[in-house]
Amino acid sequence: MDQLDRRILALLCENARMPVKDIAHQVSLTSPAVSSRIRKMERDGIIARYTVVMNPQDKNVINALISVATLPAQRDALTSALQQEPQVQKCFHVTGSHSYIVKVCCPDMSALEHLITQLQAYGQTSTQIILSTPVDRQVRGYIKEV
Repeated sequence: MDQLDRRILALLCENARMPVKDIAHQVSLTSPAVSSRIRKMERDGIIARYTVVMNPQDKNVINALISVATLPAQRDALTSALQQEPQVQKCFHVTGSHSYIVKVCCPDMSALEHLITQLQAYGQTSTQIILSTPVDRQVRGYIKEV
């Protein structure tokens, strides 16, 4: 991946629906050249998928981080349960006093409480409700824009 690929990727991270023509203009390439580079990044797994990112400031939902301390014997069962739960956005296997940190988006406090209760079957939990997201760079730090 060269600097042009990184610039293309940075633009797609900002707006995955940006027209190839606009990307080409910003990186000083032709549209076919940009399309070719994007297809190669998709084939190489650099671009894994395109998705919609909901506004983290949406007041109609509750975003939270749930830390779960679980025994090694429970890890597979926990990750399997998390994969089946649509409110789970991300799951991080981490070091420290907890084994996992789970990012969730729930429609209301009752749903969050229900999810926490379910996760307590796998170990001790600690929950932090996300009040705001003052910095959200996604993968931009990795891209190292020119």
